[in-house]
Amino acid sequence: MVEMHLLSVSDSFVYDPIYALGIVTTYDTFMEGYRPEEDISNLFTALCLAVESTPEQYRNDAQLALSAAEGVSLDDLKSTLGQIDAAGAEGLSGMLKGVAERDRFKYSRAFGIGFYTLVQNIAPDLAADKEQVMGFMKEAAESLSISFDKLQKDIELYRSNLEKMGQAKALMAEVLEAERKKREERAQAKLAKDQPEEKPAAGEATPESEGEPTTPVPTPAGEGEEPTDQP
Repeated sequence: MVEMHLLSVSDSFVYDPIYALGIVTTYDTFMEGYRPEEDISNLFTALCLAVESTPEQYRNDAQLALSAAEGVSLDDLKSTLGQIDAAGAEGLSGMLKGVAERDRFKYSRAFGIGFYTLVQNIAPDLAADKEQVMGFMKEAAESLSISFDKLQKDIELYRSNLEKMGQAKALMAEVLEAERKKREERAQAKLAKDQPEEKPAAGEATPESEGEPTTPVPTPAGEGEEPTDQP
């Protein structure tokens, strides 16, 4: 928010769709997993209103930049950058030409990330290779008349943060899975402890009595004997 505010009051800053794409991409990427989830939209709205804009403007312009890159190949992009003076006035060519021809273009981290996001969409294999993408970015920076050092620094920091975020998510998933297993084990142990022991039914032999000899019950005298005739 601080960076957006400082840019908004700078005389040399001009808002454009590539900058909007950088803001939206950065926000959505690093707010992923934020809780409560319903606050993500509200916070972005507050962020945009703080610089006298709207979330609709930022998201619509970010989508405009992405749509302009649809169907554009890496060779097309290189050709546009190589002949920026002759670039068309519409679509992605017009956006890039507007940057190159601006007398006092105010570069920003958001613009760098927005441009990198476009390259990711146009040539994902190139963007995945750090050495190759930086070689391309150096040529692009020269064509757009922006500082390659700043562009390189911002892209490397962004890529590094993405990697760290991925590692953090993986670690959090492991921790949550371990906690889930512990809860299940505790619940099973509690269930087994609280379950009442079964009592044997009447007349049913208990484990202790099985196999043990029984003591005969003595019969009272006279019982069970047949009477005899006596004089």
